Amino acid sequence: MTLPEFRYEPVEFAALPGWVEDDHRAAFAAFCASASVVSVGDGALAEAARLALALAAVGVTPSQAQGFFESNFEPHRVVHNGPAGFVTGYYEPVIAGSLDRTAAFTVPVFRRPGDLENVVAESERGAKSAGLTHVRRTSLGVEPYATRRQIEEGALAGLGLELCFLADPVDAFFLQVQGSGVIALPDGSQMRVTYDGKNGHPYTSVGRVLFDAGEMAADGLTLQSLTDWLKADPARARTVLWRNESFVFFRRIDGDAAEGVMGTPLHEGRSLAVDTAFHALGLPVYVVAPGMAHAGPGGFSRLMVAQDVGSAIKGPERGDIFFGTGDVALALAGVTKHRADFFVLLPRGAQ
Repeated sequence: MTLPEFRYEPVEFAALPGWVEDDHRAAFAAFCASASVVSVGDGALAEAARLALALAAVGVTPSQAQGFFESNFEPHRVVHNGPAGFVTGYYEPVIAGSLDRTAAFTVPVFRRPGDLENVVAESERGAKSAGLTHVRRTSLGVEPYATRRQIEEGALAGLGLELCFLADPVDAFFLQVQGSGVIALPDGSQMRVTYDGKNGHPYTSVGRVLFDAGEMAADGLTLQSLTDWLKADPARARTVLWRNESFVFFRRIDGDAAEGVMGTPLHEGRSLAVDTAFHALGLPVYVVAPGMAHAGPGGFSRLMVAQDVGSAIKGPERGDIFFGTGDVALALAGVTKHRADFFVLLPRGAQ
């Protein structure tokens, strides 16, 4: 697959719409979340990460946070010959479930199998998702892992990989799409789970399948409308969901926040999934999407941090905004599909 040609074109901070009005301290907190990982590396971004952690230890004011970015980074417009910039949204669902299989909870959420092997690094699974990203290791070598249909028809049965159980296969599917979730258990406690590998098969958008089949119109396709369509007829839904052969495995995590591919907490409205074929994880990215009226009267103009990846996130100006946990986040993420411009903040001295 031929990647679009792209380059970073330097601009002034004054050219970023809404830059002065943004909450730079919130962006600084998000940057610091992944700085703990970035700081152990080499180069200008690692140096900026180490400086941010030192500043965070004593605390920063909003103006100091703004000054940190302006002193250590230079904004660059993303110029390319690929599709126009576009953002979608994702979130962390809260789903009723059980640690044990019961009459009400029968749909398993699986742990990562011991014979699953990465072909590419997890940080590159989005950028290289056109081919197999994970395989099954056997005594004879490697082979493609079981598909979604094969797993749902029992390919992993009897291996003790069930992490928990949900009531609805559509909920289980969207847990995999979002990559993390909170399981509300019958005793009132909660368990947070996050992505821990996939079966390696390329991701197929179920929404695209229904659009191409004439089942749903593009302007009416939201996360909620797609969920309603799938839940209306379980047998029909199963056939459609099997078109997406990709299947995600999970692990339990502690803490009060979802995690991205860097293993660090995601920040609501500040963490961005990007295509790592073009942008390094940990970079600040200023996203401008004036048409996102649900984000506020002036749309969406906000400094974010590249902290996650996704199989559907392809291209130099393509991003997925993390909106947080629960129903409010769902309402925002489910209707986000908007034209956007990206300005990547590169560390000064890195060009």
